[in-house]
Amino acid sequence: MTTFPVARLALGAAAAALIALGGPAFADDVQEASKFFKSGQPQQALERVNKALAAKPRDPQARFLKGLILAEQGSTKEASEIFLKLTQDYPELPEPYNNLAVIYAAQGQYDKARAALEQSIRTHPSYATAYENLGDVYAKLASQAYDKALQIDSANPGAKNKLALVRELVGGAPRAVQTAAADKGPAKPAVVAAAAPAVETKPATEKPAAEKPGAEKAAARPAGAEVLEAVNAWAKAWSAKDVDGYLAFYAKDFQTPNGEPRGEWEKGRRQRIGAPKSISVTVDSAKVSVSGDAQASVTFRQSYRSDVIKATSTKTLVMVKSDGRWRIRQEKVAN
Repeated sequence: MTTFPVARLALGAAAAALIALGGPAFADDVQEASKFFKSGQPQQALERVNKALAAKPRDPQARFLKGLILAEQGSTKEASEIFLKLTQDYPELPEPYNNLAVIYAAQGQYDKARAALEQSIRTHPSYATAYENLGDVYAKLASQAYDKALQIDSANPGAKNKLALVRELVGGAPRAVQTAAADKGPAKPAVVAAAAPAVETKPATEKPAAEKPGAEKAAARPAGAEVLEAVNAWAKAWSAKDVDGYLAFYAKDFQTPNGEPRGEWEKGRRQRIGAPKSISVTVDSAKVSVSGDAQASVTFRQSYRSDVIKATSTKTLVMVKSDGRWRIRQEKVAN
């Protein structure tokens, strides 16, 4: 099944004015909810956004953010109800139509997804994400039509070739769109990682083989390569929804994002990783800096994709080596 990017709300003048009217406390709640959401704490994010909505129930920014949170938690029915109501209350905003289409497409309701995307484009004729998603929906509808043609006439070579081509198109990874913080401008498309990152640390200069004692022994691996291997294994465990394996990459003295108890943070991570049907996390353009034998940091571009949410961000992991393994002591996220 083809999945599509989930965009964030683009603040127009009317929406920005509504937020300003909410006052500083309201804006703080929305921004804090976004920070919790980005740092992988959906329950705390939901609590803060609900607090904001208690003060201003019709605010489009807070409602849109709540829809994103619920969608990632797997509550697609509630999320779609929020996006649908936003299209009714704020028909001039294209993003709720797009996100509604994302949910429809994930459910296989391609005709409804097409209608929502066409309305998004009518609202904002230069909205590239909606055009790309509409193309994917048309491709999926075409795939279904060619498949039906082959059921009727299995020897039809034209339908076979076209079906193969369309399936190749819709099977590719869609362009990701940032689910950025609520206080920032419209998100820009980001390229999905396509290749393994290169290690950018410089290994220690080795002596020629003839000068090295015990030259027949294998050369020691650079620390930077070990760090990067650990980061890729961490992303692989996350993608496989292997929560225990994922959590094992965090050091005993890991600094939780908002200073919450380790047990509470782990509980939130288990919920967030367990909710989606599928997850894909890729690491791109990694830069590793090693300090001594047991400390390092690695900065990279992370692309996250689940069955309902797409996001890209720049992440830095502060790593320490303990018991022979590189583990994460601190995570820092920036868009």
